[in-house]
Amino acid sequence: MNETLKNKLSLLPAQPGVYMMKDRSGRIIYVGKAKVLKNRVRSYFTGSHDRKTQLLVSNIQDFEYIVTDTVVEALVLECNLIKQHTPQYNIMLRDDKAYPYIKITHEVHPKIEIVRKVKKDKAKYFGPYPNATSASETKKLLERLYPLRKCKKLKKKVCLYYHIGQCLAPCEFTVQQETYDEIVAEISHFLSGGHKEIVKQLQVQMEQEAERLNFERAKELRDLIHHIERVMEQQKVTVTDDIDRDVFGFAANKGLLCIQVFYVRGGKLIERSVNVMRHYGEPAEDFMSYVEQFYYQHADVPREVLLPSGVESQTLQEWLQAKCLHPVRGLKRQLVDLANENAKLALTERLRLMERDMDRTLGAVIQLGEILGIPAPSRIEAFDNSNIQGTDPVAAMISFVDGQPARSEYRKYKINGVKGPDDYESMREVVRRRYTRVLRDKLPLPDLVVVDGGKAHLEAVLDVLENELDLDVPVCGLAKDQRHKTSQLFFMHEGTPVSIDRHSQAFYLLERVQDEVHRYAITFHRQTRKKTGLASVLDDIPGIGPARRKKLLSHFGSLKAMREADLEAFRDLGLSENLAKSIQEHLSLKA
Repeated sequence: MNETLKNKLSLLPAQPGVYMMKDRSGRIIYVGKAKVLKNRVRSYFTGSHDRKTQLLVSNIQDFEYIVTDTVVEALVLECNLIKQHTPQYNIMLRDDKAYPYIKITHEVHPKIEIVRKVKKDKAKYFGPYPNATSASETKKLLERLYPLRKCKKLKKKVCLYYHIGQCLAPCEFTVQQETYDEIVAEISHFLSGGHKEIVKQLQVQMEQEAERLNFERAKELRDLIHHIERVMEQQKVTVTDDIDRDVFGFAANKGLLCIQVFYVRGGKLIERSVNVMRHYGEPAEDFMSYVEQFYYQHADVPREVLLPSGVESQTLQEWLQAKCLHPVRGLKRQLVDLANENAKLALTERLRLMERDMDRTLGAVIQLGEILGIPAPSRIEAFDNSNIQGTDPVAAMISFVDGQPARSEYRKYKINGVKGPDDYESMREVVRRRYTRVLRDKLPLPDLVVVDGGKAHLEAVLDVLENELDLDVPVCGLAKDQRHKTSQLFFMHEGTPVSIDRHSQAFYLLERVQDEVHRYAITFHRQTRKKTGLASVLDDIPGIGPARRKKLLSHFGSLKAMREADLEAFRDLGLSENLAKSIQEHLSLKA
């Protein structure tokens, strides 16, 4: 622990608040709340911790805190800061797409919609539906049963929906407010479990139509009844009351946390959702952090929230102003047990698929940090060049986060300022461009930079980082043997290779990083060569400039298609017959 941390820990107040852990680049990597800041923050730096928490603590170089009046205020502030900074060690709802709801709009002429945000607009919302297909099917069913408008804007005359009895046609006819109120009330009753009464009514109508020998109409009613029963199928779990409630369960094992949510609406379990994610703190605390963010992002709060025993929910209850219960017996306890059991089964299934990867990723990252004598390098960025005798020189940068490829952060570079096959200057250029951009845009710095090359490549990169950009970032170089296999690991300015077991997970991680950046650079180089190869042939033709070249390549796709096309195809692009003949003659000579 550095001296700054020790001094700041001694000054922590004994008040509620939020704390933000930072790495050496100043990036916020964890946000937490506390009833007593002094006790909570100090706990990270005292006593023994499991491997996951050690990874977090090893990356903490500084922290900040904000004092609040109450723990509830700290909870809301924590959710805000997590959403703003997306710290890598926090449990987060990473899926930006919220669950869909069925909405009855509050308008003069209401309609049914599927939305993903609950707003305070006096509309009626039903859900959420974790299964979007289920929400869509339910909406279609309601539109068949209740004649509310379907169009976004009223049309000038009646449409097909009016003629088939699925719209009241407010575009042409006056519809009383009482009629709308009655329909909205029926839909609300239907979605709250009253669909059985609708089915009974439809069965009576079906029988009446059959007695009148209107068999086609009777068949339509029968199909509609089957459709209702399929969409609103009675669930295995029912509660005798009509209270809306959410039931949570969780299971944790080997660094993973699985959370199961049951949505009980109108006394029926209508949907469920399951999420499996990494976690770094105590399972119960991280579980409650997830629940808090869950309601921070979803405005639809039920009357009851059922939680497993052993978790702290007083703050959540004060914030939501809803009952947060820990049932110990009866049907509610059975619901929580069922959620816990489902979470355990889902986690076991995921672990069977991920067990090998855990050693290859998180364990390898920690081991690599120990070998190099640095904090566990959670974010690794690697560079490689590719060219043929200096032609079409390109470079690539890839990123690994917690031992896994972060492909959305991969970058490609065309080398602009280097003439001829100079691998070292190419590496200097791409590293300079990358980290100038990182500093300018305040992007997160890597915990380790990996260079595909030996000691000379390593020194070139260190010169740019240390002397030009004034950055203190660990850098290692990976040299290959004659069989193009990773053979030596150089680190910073150390003259001799670092000793590393070639059969260790850390070595396998470095091999994967090196192979991936090489693959990415080679692929980009081939793409570049293919484009410039086509372009260079066309550039030799008088009358073909960049604009016409681009138009020709876009239209024909290949030189062969261009060579074999008739002259009419060129005329469609605005090219004269003489120029078209000149193009084809030139391409024939190059074939």
